Amino acid sequence: MSTAPAGPLTPVVTAARRSPVGTAGGSLRDVELDRLAASVTAVVGEDAGFERVDEVLLGNTRGPGGNPARVAALRAGLGHETPGMTVDRQCASGLSTIVTAARLVSAGAGERYLAGGAESASTAPWRAWRPRDATEPPRFYSRAPFAPPDVGDPDMGPAADLVAAEAGITRQRQDEFAARSHRRASAAREEGAFDAELVAVNGVGRDERPRAGFDVRRLGRFPPAFTADGTATAANSCGIADGAAMVAVTSERLRRESGVPGLRLLDAEVAGSDPNRLGTAAVPAMRAVLRRQRRRPEVVEFTEAFAGQVLACLDAVGLDERLVSPDGGAIALGHPWAASGAVLVVRLFHRMLRCGESVGMAALSSGGGLGIATMWELVR
Repeated sequence: MSTAPAGPLTPVVTAARRSPVGTAGGSLRDVELDRLAASVTAVVGEDAGFERVDEVLLGNTRGPGGNPARVAALRAGLGHETPGMTVDRQCASGLSTIVTAARLVSAGAGERYLAGGAESASTAPWRAWRPRDATEPPRFYSRAPFAPPDVGDPDMGPAADLVAAEAGITRQRQDEFAARSHRRASAAREEGAFDAELVAVNGVGRDERPRAGFDVRRLGRFPPAFTADGTATAANSCGIADGAAMVAVTSERLRRESGVPGLRLLDAEVAGSDPNRLGTAAVPAMRAVLRRQRRRPEVVEFTEAFAGQVLACLDAVGLDERLVSPDGGAIALGHPWAASGAVLVVRLFHRMLRCGESVGMAALSSGGGLGIATMWELVR
């Protein structure tokens, strides 16, 4: 998607909500994927004032299959006539569904979409490779392949250590970034900055994970988590989490008719990179958007999978780390894989409306060496 003047079919987000983020096995452990997604989907549709929905697009990576988007749409009471499409682009899934919905609006396919992502790590089914014959047991696995073995398909932690080392990101700087994420998220939670975006699910109404006491001194006690001489630890990396996030994507025509503010999508880019250095996959996507727009974002939401990986990306594109996750990010809140990209847009939506920043960016790196970046403009 490249720069274009605003017109009747320019895509705009006019409503955005998310569930609380719960640590896997924690506060949302009994909420199945479709119920988690439906809880947020129903509220966003009401917030947007949609009398009907053209389609529900849902990102998911670890669910049971069977098109969770359609199941969630039915559970949300959107009617039998509302179709659903499920997208799996790993951590980029939720943001990809929003970009896809925006492109459908631009193409004139419809003007009322609900798009986002959901992940229930707590209730995700086990996965196993089929035995070759009846004498062999099934072989359980924790994640799908993201790249062929001969290309390289490292686990996330060792890959994050490699990226940090190659970019010269010190352990001290990573711990400082992580402590800031916890400090910001804890303050935002206590000040009510998240209240307008949250939908209570199963009686849970606030994020579970942020730790106000996680300062640099305390974070410095954690040992390397993935490689013997690495700098990524359990404290400067994200936690596996449950959560859902959804936005309403409509046209500028309908936004003007309803008289509500929103975020206009200025640009979006998806890029590929070396799967062995998947943490920097967002760099080419961000560079493309920044080059085309010739504007600098006033606020950036970036999925904080690992502090070193985020800092390597920001350094590579010349963005100030202090702009990132002003109310805390995934290191503090947790990382509900397919939902996290949509959480970025929910956070941008409410932050920009509340604080008045005019231009924001949402970006992330994903498994297999895929990066996605979007730029948004506040419209009133």
